[in-house]
Amino acid sequence: MSVLLIAEHNNKEIRPFTLNAITAASQIDQDIHVLVIGNNTDTVSKSISEVPNVKKIIQIDNEIYENYLAENFTPAIIKQAKNYSHIVCSANTFGKNLMPRVAALLDTSQVSDIIKVISPDTFLRPIYAGNAFATVKSNDSKKCITIRPTSFDPAPTTGGFAEIVKVEGAEGSSLTKFIKREEAKSDRPELGTARIVISGGRGMQSGDNFKLITAIADKLNAAIGASRAAVDAGYITNDHQVGQTGKVVVPDLYIAVGISGAIQHLAGMKESKIIVAINKDGEAPIFSVADYGLEADLFEALPQFLEELNKLNTIQK
Repeated sequence: MSVLLIAEHNNKEIRPFTLNAITAASQIDQDIHVLVIGNNTDTVSKSISEVPNVKKIIQIDNEIYENYLAENFTPAIIKQAKNYSHIVCSANTFGKNLMPRVAALLDTSQVSDIIKVISPDTFLRPIYAGNAFATVKSNDSKKCITIRPTSFDPAPTTGGFAEIVKVEGAEGSSLTKFIKREEAKSDRPELGTARIVISGGRGMQSGDNFKLITAIADKLNAAIGASRAAVDAGYITNDHQVGQTGKVVVPDLYIAVGISGAIQHLAGMKESKIIVAINKDGEAPIFSVADYGLEADLFEALPQFLEELNKLNTIQK
């Protein structure tokens, strides 16, 4: 029994959530092989080879893998999967797009978004927007698993000495073609991995008012999030959305401003280490999960908060 973990990267650097997935995979089995699919990925393979518990790097380099397309990656994964009992990747946009295709072609039931490994065939995963947990046992000979990365610590990046083996890929799909990628550029920490997140909700009343949150985020070196209500209202773009249909975050500090605390939003942030809520409605559900709550008008509270922060040195990155 061994684990094949699909690495997420940009051909130059490993994506942070891959390290969280490696930690989860090590709780399934200590024999972990990492599949690196891309083009000119020697640097990526070298960095992953230094991660403890990784025994082998399987590197597939080809121009057709320069840009990620699930339709092209899937045949390459299927070609390697015959030697493994578990195929694993993160339950983010990358994994949610890729793993169902792999599971379908392997004729196996996918186990999604696990938050705990109980045994090599039994896992814990949230259901009903995180309000309940299901213990799932898979009897399939091959198990396709996606891992909620925020539920596992990242693996250390030094101390390993995995061998790197280069192999051929598989024929890609002729039905899809990569056109271009548009990515939002920001100097802020990535929302999914930030230590501090400050989010705004419908209570912000307009997109212009998010500048209050932006000013505080600058001082705290924080990522900016939002509730679905704020996104749907057009206050901020959907790449900031936190919740069941957005990103799941587990920062050291989560500040919820003008967010009522709908179940869908709580599912994406209630595991944060410390939660601070600012809302003028003292009965808002967000206070039920908050460690600290301030019942106040955010348009009065945020300027006062910023004023106090201005008296301090900006928190170091």
